[in-house]
Amino acid sequence: MRAEAGGITYRSLARRAGFSVTTLSQAAAGERLPTLAVTLAYVGACGGDLTEWEARWKETVTQSATDGAGDDDGSPAPYRGLARFETGNSGLFFGREQLTTDLVDLLRRRRFAAVFGPSGSGKSSLLRAGLIPVLQNARGRDRRPAAIRILTPGEHPARSHAPVLSPAVASDGDGGTDTVILVDQFEEVFTLCHDPDERARFIDLLLTARQPVSRLRVLLAVRGDFYGRCAEHRDLADALRDANLLAGPMSPAELRNAVVKPATAAGLTVERALTARLVEEVADAPGGLPLLSHALLETWRRRRGKTLTLTGYEAAGCLDGAIAKTAEDVYGRFTPAQAVAARRVLLRMVVPGDGTADTRRPVHRAGLPDTDQNDSAGVVEALAKARLLTLDGDTVELAHESLITAWPRLSGWIEEDRERLRVLRNLTEGAHTWQDLAREKDALFRGSRLASAREHFDDAERGELTDLERAFLKAGRDHQQKGRRRYRWVLTAVTGALCLALVAAGLAIAQRQSAITAQRLAESRQLAAQSGALLRSDPDLAALLAVHAYRTSPTREAGAALYAAAALPLRRRLVTGTEPVMSMALSPDGRTLATHGKDGRTGIWDLPEGRLRHSFTAHGSGGVAAFGPGGRVLAVATGDTIGVWDATTGTRISTLPAADGAVIGMAFSPDGHTVAAAYPSAVRVWDVATGRVRHHLTGLDAPQAVVFAADGRTVAAVGHNGSVRVWDTGSGRTRTVRDGRSEGTTAVAFSPDGRTYATVRADGSTRLREVITGTLLRTIRGGFENSRTVVFSPDGRILAVPDSGGTVRRWDAATGTELSTLTTGHRGRGITHVALGPDGRTMVTGNNLDPAVRVHDLPADRPRTTLAGRPGTSVTDLAFGPDARTVSTVGQGPPGRAAVQLWDARTGDRRATLPLDRNPARRGGDLPITVLRPAALGFAPNKDVLVARVGENGKAEIRDVGTGRLRQSRAVGSLDKPVFSPDGRLLAFVGNGGALRMWHLSTGALRTLRTGGTQSVRTVLFAPDSRTLAVLTVEADGDRITLLDAATGRAQRTVEPSVRTSLSLAFSPDGRTLAAASSGGSVKTWDARTGGLQDSFRADGEVRSLAFGSDGRTLALGTTTGVGLWDLTTAQKRAAVPTRPVAAVAFGPDGYTLAIATGNSVALWNIDLPDPVRAMRIVCEAVDRTLTSQEQARYLHDQSARVGCRPSAR
Repeated sequence: MRAEAGGITYRSLARRAGFSVTTLSQAAAGERLPTLAVTLAYVGACGGDLTEWEARWKETVTQSATDGAGDDDGSPAPYRGLARFETGNSGLFFGREQLTTDLVDLLRRRRFAAVFGPSGSGKSSLLRAGLIPVLQNARGRDRRPAAIRILTPGEHPARSHAPVLSPAVASDGDGGTDTVILVDQFEEVFTLCHDPDERARFIDLLLTARQPVSRLRVLLAVRGDFYGRCAEHRDLADALRDANLLAGPMSPAELRNAVVKPATAAGLTVERALTARLVEEVADAPGGLPLLSHALLETWRRRRGKTLTLTGYEAAGCLDGAIAKTAEDVYGRFTPAQAVAARRVLLRMVVPGDGTADTRRPVHRAGLPDTDQNDSAGVVEALAKARLLTLDGDTVELAHESLITAWPRLSGWIEEDRERLRVLRNLTEGAHTWQDLAREKDALFRGSRLASAREHFDDAERGELTDLERAFLKAGRDHQQKGRRRYRWVLTAVTGALCLALVAAGLAIAQRQSAITAQRLAESRQLAAQSGALLRSDPDLAALLAVHAYRTSPTREAGAALYAAAALPLRRRLVTGTEPVMSMALSPDGRTLATHGKDGRTGIWDLPEGRLRHSFTAHGSGGVAAFGPGGRVLAVATGDTIGVWDATTGTRISTLPAADGAVIGMAFSPDGHTVAAAYPSAVRVWDVATGRVRHHLTGLDAPQAVVFAADGRTVAAVGHNGSVRVWDTGSGRTRTVRDGRSEGTTAVAFSPDGRTYATVRADGSTRLREVITGTLLRTIRGGFENSRTVVFSPDGRILAVPDSGGTVRRWDAATGTELSTLTTGHRGRGITHVALGPDGRTMVTGNNLDPAVRVHDLPADRPRTTLAGRPGTSVTDLAFGPDARTVSTVGQGPPGRAAVQLWDARTGDRRATLPLDRNPARRGGDLPITVLRPAALGFAPNKDVLVARVGENGKAEIRDVGTGRLRQSRAVGSLDKPVFSPDGRLLAFVGNGGALRMWHLSTGALRTLRTGGTQSVRTVLFAPDSRTLAVLTVEADGDRITLLDAATGRAQRTVEPSVRTSLSLAFSPDGRTLAAASSGGSVKTWDARTGGLQDSFRADGEVRSLAFGSDGRTLALGTTTGVGLWDLTTAQKRAAVPTRPVAAVAFGPDGYTLAIATGNSVALWNIDLPDPVRAMRIVCEAVDRTLTSQEQARYLHDQSARVGCRPSAR
């Protein structure tokens, strides 16, 4: 060929072919067969026919392989092909030595474990040829299992394998060693077992191995893509959490051993070039081990003498093509009938994946399609001989799942028939179940399952289904047709009677439903009334009954009871155990709570989450606890011993020496260096670091409680006889002393600034004294007798004093005014522990008879922000900007003076001021203000704040408040009661003669509207959509509200408040409800669409302003006594904000900010009134229990307890 190409030299040939001169000359010499790549490169460089020479090369390879194999001495192949390695093949199993060692170690450490790996990673061979021989050859009876059993789950794992899941007795009769259960292809519990109950039973049987008494050890081999399915069984997921091993890809060295060592064991050699090529190709092939094994087997069949060659490997089809080549060689020898049978036989051995890869399944030979038996048998035998199928008794299956992806023809069949295969799988299972149940008709397919089966297989050829499957499908079809005939007959007979019955049933159902509804209404109202009666004496039970009432029927009474329950201060209950809480302490940051129980256990709680972080036991019962200033160190006193603990870890740091008697009270100094402890004879001040006593503070009879002042030097204690003594710890000298005969003190507390201390006397009064001199500053009377604790709020403004009946009173420390009385829910028991968080809003209470402490949210006693105006002025109107960050106010000062101001709602800073009594464009020029409302506030479409006012020469002006710039002006004569539309495009006002006029700001047009009334206009208000205008006019027979179309001026409807003193109007945010309030306190609401009266109630005091919340059901009423927040669904007041007489109120766009104008300032309060769903959640999370059986019997009667609260999993 080289001569025919013109005598080309080898050097030129090498440049063209891309191979070395040596390689090409050896190929031409004929000493050995070159590879296909070298052959084609040589031919191409010489200009030969590549197709012809490729065919010649393959023919030569085939002949060489035949000749080489002819010298075979009949020895078995050292490679398994697609078949797995069995225990007897362990001498040929190489490359997985380290993984086998790791698996043995895992199985000896854990009684239940799993090995995961992708398909083709060799898990089945690892168990049989790797693990089992090692376990069998283990030395020592403690290491060798009593028995080793290996199984695959199959379709009925629990039924099939339950007998073998029990321990065996060792050969010597000693049952002390474990039996090892190896479950291969565990994924079959998901792919083949379709009964969830049987699957769960099988898994539960395996999981018994976790108990040592089971004398079992279980190892699962699971395909990696089924790892997530294992998590469906909670106990299985827990068992495998840290007891699994991953069968990853082999390393190059391991692959080299897997290729070379089996050949060496058989007295063969492998060409280095072949070894290198195989290692390189398999390293990048996912699941490539079965491909490697099959390629090696086919290469062995094409070996040259005792050598496996690269040429033989290429002749076999290489790694990616060896399986396909073998399969196609076998398939190509089939007759047409056998080819059809092969497709049907092979597809029955495949389970289509559902979110996972396709898998194989074993099939009984009797379950193969009913084609010509010779065809089916010949196909099975031919495929098995080529090691593509595995025969095991009467079952047959694919030799390996890699055949599914490595043989393109089979992959194509699966994709073509994927849905049909799923239906066939269901049909096969259904037919077998029908057969197992003696062909019961109840086991037949019906509905969509039968329709799907008929769609795919009604016209199936004979060979596609087995006799059983055909009989099953025919029985289902016959049963369906028989049912249809019976249905038509029955339908005809029943139709007439049904018409009559429906009429009667309808009447009965309506009557029954009406009775049920009436009963639920009555039960709801009764439960609501019982809830209200129990609200102060037993708030927990009251709250639970309120939830039951609302869920029984959302009556108005139930809604009111639910809102009252949600307004209780309880946030949550923390149940510490079964023993009472003897002491508790709150960390300075308010996030950690320590509880010390009668049983000696100390619990550390995350207070915001209500979660127990950890607990530890301090020896001895009872005791007291106190946090150090950083919240990390906790002192716990039990008996006469004080232990110092790390609160974050629960480890003991140190122990202070025992003293004379039990510790009754204890407190940390503010710097955390010392602890003051009250003993029966004295107060001892301990140095925490050294454990030494710094001072013995004496002079007090049996100290009961001890507290530190903020300076860290002053300590106060209460004696058993009611005396109070204050010491200087620096010197140990007494500062002041109050005799018990005159004081009768039961509790003491320092104010946060350390200048004042409060004492509670036995008669219930509270006294505040100056620390240095002991001078009495104030006496607060009306408290609780024998209260054992008193606490200051963090800012020192409020005193909290509990009583013996479960309530806490809060007093203004400066004035002695009672602020509120809180019901804590500690029914019938005195409160012995009270702690306030640093925010002043969180209060924790407990007593020494209760194993639970309670966390409460205290009501706010001050606004979030105050917008303070100048002295001598008063705010007459206010409005929020659309962004909720801007508040605009109109204020009046001395006669003839007024201004509009813009405020930052977050900081309270004044951003702009626009005087209304002079022209902002020039100085001076005061203008008279003669109207009740000197200006109107509004917002332009671009959200600029606008004000309408009377300017010079009687002209009406629209100005930008932020800049003072004049937007528009017009001579209107009079500008009374001006109001902007919400979209900023219209201004309505009362002009000369009391006429209602409308100014279109975009066009400047001005027109007069007819109100329908005969007298003067009192109030004008736009609806939120700017399309409707409500006009309140004074008539001879009473006030009238007319709703006008803002665009046309036509009256839409009229409502009559029936009083002559209506001053304020408000629309709900959706514009559907109109509210009006009178100066006498009467409030009414109407449906703005129909004019129908919805509700009426009476407020506390004269109403001066009203505003809707964003929820549309909350109405804020500003009166002479404060602000009341009313719920319109129940017509009940839900909350109150005590203030001075109110001039105006407004809700912010965020829905929870309420602005209240009083005097010269505006207070911004956070308002949170939950809806019924959130109210029930608040109640249930706080109480965190259900009704007891006794409570259910007393209050629910025949109602179900399921409609109430359920305890949380906390």
